Amino acid sequence: MITLLLVLALSYLLGSIPTSILAGRLMSGVDIRQHGSKNAGATNVYRVLGLGPAIVVAAIDVGKGAAAALLLSRIQVGGPAPVDTMHLQLLAGGAAVIGHIWPLFAGFRGGKGVATTIGVLVGIAPVALAAALAVWLVLLFTSRIMSMASLAAAVVLPISTWIWESNPDGSVSSELLGFTMIICVLIFFTHRSNIRRLLRGEELTIGRNRDQEVPPPPAETVPPKVRERITQEIAERIDRETAGQDTQEPVERKAAARKDTR
Repeated sequence: MITLLLVLALSYLLGSIPTSILAGRLMSGVDIRQHGSKNAGATNVYRVLGLGPAIVVAAIDVGKGAAAALLLSRIQVGGPAPVDTMHLQLLAGGAAVIGHIWPLFAGFRGGKGVATTIGVLVGIAPVALAAALAVWLVLLFTSRIMSMASLAAAVVLPISTWIWESNPDGSVSSELLGFTMIICVLIFFTHRSNIRRLLRGEELTIGRNRDQEVPPPPAETVPPKVRERITQEIAERIDRETAGQDTQEPVERKAAARKDTR
């Protein structure tokens, strides 16, 4: 039992590492949850920070799920866990997904769990995962709507598990099938706001709605000398514009006086 509790706790803490939030803080000094779609995931990192940071964030999020399911599940303290290997891998992976969605280190406001789920299933159900990813890629490239592609892949995942991840005797692991069904429901739950926007025809697309500029750093991160120079330039510009208006008014008055005399 100690082994099981330790594996679950470590997997949850690993999943709680807020990769996208850290990327936003380190690269532009902002909270990624306050920009773009306001989601702490790789897709929003792409919208706000660009493709390179998004790839890094996605890779780390996938790695969190894979490390929990394939590495942390091997820990043994005081004897083996009271469950079989696959069951323990799924429990550890599930804890990592929960940590990603409700991270302890980010006020329990995290991502949607898609990338971390991919990592969990890489070594457990690769064929079923490949089928779901194929559907995801097709819809992503045709619609350019990430949420629609993710929701479709979530639906395909338990179906492909039932078809291709059978045991040698033809049966399907009830633990694995149950896990993919729970993940499907969880993905729909985390995409509630996306589903509402899809129904209204307002969902964001990849590329078209990407932020064109990185959000500026907070004012307190700007050096005092830079702030002083900017303030001085603005004041000088205002003075010049005001002086121009003052010199223009007498000219207009003289022109009006000449018209009156005529």
